[in-house]
Amino acid sequence: MRRFDRYILSQLLTLFGFFALVLVSVYWVNQAVILFDTLIASGQNMTVFLELTILSLPNVIRLVLPMAAFAATVYVINRLSNESELTVMQATGFSPWRLARPVVYFGFVVALMMSVLTQFLVPLSLVQLSERQKEITENVTARLLTEGTFLHPSSGVTFYIREITPEGVLRDVFLSDRRSPSRTTTYTAEEAYLVQDASGPKLVMVNGLAQVHDSRTNKLVTTNFSDFSHDIGGLVNRDAPQRRAVKHLSTLSLLTNSRDVAQELLVGRGWVLYEGHGRFAQALMPIVFSLIGFAMLLVGGFSRFGVWRQILFAFVLLVLLEMVKSAVTEPVRNNADLWPLIYLPALIGTALGALVLRLAARPLQWRRKVAI
Repeated sequence: MRRFDRYILSQLLTLFGFFALVLVSVYWVNQAVILFDTLIASGQNMTVFLELTILSLPNVIRLVLPMAAFAATVYVINRLSNESELTVMQATGFSPWRLARPVVYFGFVVALMMSVLTQFLVPLSLVQLSERQKEITENVTARLLTEGTFLHPSSGVTFYIREITPEGVLRDVFLSDRRSPSRTTTYTAEEAYLVQDASGPKLVMVNGLAQVHDSRTNKLVTTNFSDFSHDIGGLVNRDAPQRRAVKHLSTLSLLTNSRDVAQELLVGRGWVLYEGHGRFAQALMPIVFSLIGFAMLLVGGFSRFGVWRQILFAFVLLVLLEMVKSAVTEPVRNNADLWPLIYLPALIGTALGALVLRLAARPLQWRRKVAI
């Protein structure tokens, strides 16, 4: 690798690290806020929140790396053009194809990072995240034993404990069940105990009142009780993610045993092949994004109005590639024989980048044709 290539590549990697950090932080914070509200409302502590956010981080990084590569390429090439470094290299005889070489190197470096994420880190993290979420969902005691806070273990259920004594006695318990659209049941008790038996966790309430309101008849029925046992296992939403899902399996299993995997997970074979080949297709996108960003800035040349038009057009091309990706998703999932379509966005993007570089190599010819 020549000194020029090393110089451009070092700048691209430096700016890529900066943009990746910014984009990951923004995307991660947006997800973390939603996750934080959900966990706190369920009575979980900060340790669980940090654990789940760390497990979700590889998938967040996978999503933002292509855009970080595009942003780094556009920024570096624009700066080189403004400082006339790119003009000097072109004056010495460097063709657009030669100038694109360090950008392609950069794209392959980011593609290697994406491959590590899509092939190994993301599936492993999603498996751990799914198992951890299932454990948290099934741990009813941990979700309910929080004093002084109104908890919502599932939609339509509110639970409150004023105080938990060192002996494990729950003082002043409030439980509201609004899951039925026509009936609301509310329990209040001076004391309660959590008991675990063979059929699941039970909440034994002592000296309390049960109120049942029927919205159809607008009647309220109240019942005083000295002790009452309520199955709280049903209060928690147990629709936990499957332990084995398509996105949790290794790429080798998805591609070599696609029929067996589809039969085991009760999904179409197209879904399995889409996930397996999609991981390779995702790794190719940083190369395409970098190439399009570089080519569009190079073909524009110098302008006193800046390069915002070239950047906007490059961004439009990226949006079109994402639209192509969305368009081929359903056909591939419905028909496994169409799996080569998964690589269509990468092929189209590469062809567009090569076409723009060809126009940049012969600017007078194509401008003359446009004028004619």
